[in-house]
Amino acid sequence: MKCKPLNSIWTVSLLAALAIPVQLSAQEQPTSHIPDRYTLTDIGPVGPVLGQAYFITNNDLISGAAAAPDGSMHATLWKKGVEIDMTKGGGFGGPNSLSFGGNRKGQSVGGAETSNSDPDGEDFCGFAAMGIPSSGTCLPFVWQHGAMAPLPTLGGNNGIANQINSRGVVAGQAETVIRDKDCPGPQLFHFKPVVWEQGQIRRLRTVGGDPDGVALAINEAGDVAGASGTCSTFSPTLLISLLPHHALLWENRKPTDLGTLGGQFGNVALNLNNKGQVVGASDLSGDATSHAFLWTRETGMQDLGTLPGDVISAAIGINDRGEIVGVSLDQYFNLHAYILRHGQMTDLNDLITGDSPLLLLLPCSINARGEITGLAVDTRTGEPHGFLATPVQSAGGSAKAAPAVQRSGDGIRAALSGNVRQLLQQRLPFGRFMAWPQGPQ
Repeated sequence: MKCKPLNSIWTVSLLAALAIPVQLSAQEQPTSHIPDRYTLTDIGPVGPVLGQAYFITNNDLISGAAAAPDGSMHATLWKKGVEIDMTKGGGFGGPNSLSFGGNRKGQSVGGAETSNSDPDGEDFCGFAAMGIPSSGTCLPFVWQHGAMAPLPTLGGNNGIANQINSRGVVAGQAETVIRDKDCPGPQLFHFKPVVWEQGQIRRLRTVGGDPDGVALAINEAGDVAGASGTCSTFSPTLLISLLPHHALLWENRKPTDLGTLGGQFGNVALNLNNKGQVVGASDLSGDATSHAFLWTRETGMQDLGTLPGDVISAAIGINDRGEIVGVSLDQYFNLHAYILRHGQMTDLNDLITGDSPLLLLLPCSINARGEITGLAVDTRTGEPHGFLATPVQSAGGSAKAAPAVQRSGDGIRAALSGNVRQLLQQRLPFGRFMAWPQGPQ
């Protein structure tokens, strides 16, 4: 991609997926300040846009989506190399579904299409916007014991469940029956951030008069992270029809505005841990670019910056040790997967041991053991794959700094053929929770 003002990114035909991690178990702070090395496991092809490993629990259950043989997208669970299609036990009759999160009890949540077309022509899950044949109506679900169960909305036809904690409390967004006269479409109704508990839906308040919002992550205490704002055209990076104005933390259902890094738009909280630390992305002054942030009650919102030479970043996952994973991009949209430990941001590709054709693009989730899952590309074919990066352990069980193979991410990118680069531009997603600067629609 040519260098241009970043707020014009939305005109580029690059498709997107997602990443919603929440980490649920505390661990002791590591004693070494040397970055861990990681072994890399290829969990297999995930198909075109929206196919991805999105979330890993503390007992290694990976939730996400993978392409079915007919080209539709199915909610998928991976466990130690075994792949489970969540629609096999009975979905809602529609062709597509996604699982955005799960818990250690084996419950997974997401959005699934029904067999009924949306009566108002909406595309709440965004499958049609991503070029996937779609039935339209999208219901939030909880998957357990091999079957999907729908969750209620706020009277509207659509909703999405984003995260579930070990107590079974779910965070997401649900559509109302109130028409939004200011929404440019195809979204026509207001949608609100919500939690579901024991099958009951509860609306979360927004701030600043914002009519719409989303709840993207939840921790064990039931605290929720997300954003509120105004309806927009469907975002190919957030996969929601929201222009986020305010990054929010809800505690006991009371919202706290986390502030901004200077911009008016693109302010979104993407994740949180059990210590109340929140990560996300926020526009800088002028709304021309966006940076990853870490928010704590003691320090407020801190700008985490980018990898050297990059111009935009997002923090996507955080565990209770305070390890953060996310993505950093240069002006040409080369994606650099990073991990931030002890204040140091490092390209994750530079920490991988062994020989692998995978280039890590988008780390989506990091669990209590420091295991990371997300999206990679097979550099030989340009095919999207899911990955699991596991910290190398010494005989005593502590993380050690094993030597890494010289496989710098930039070096791998330089070796990509023109054909593979074209495939990357056309097919690979940037991730649902990267809040690209966008400004008013």
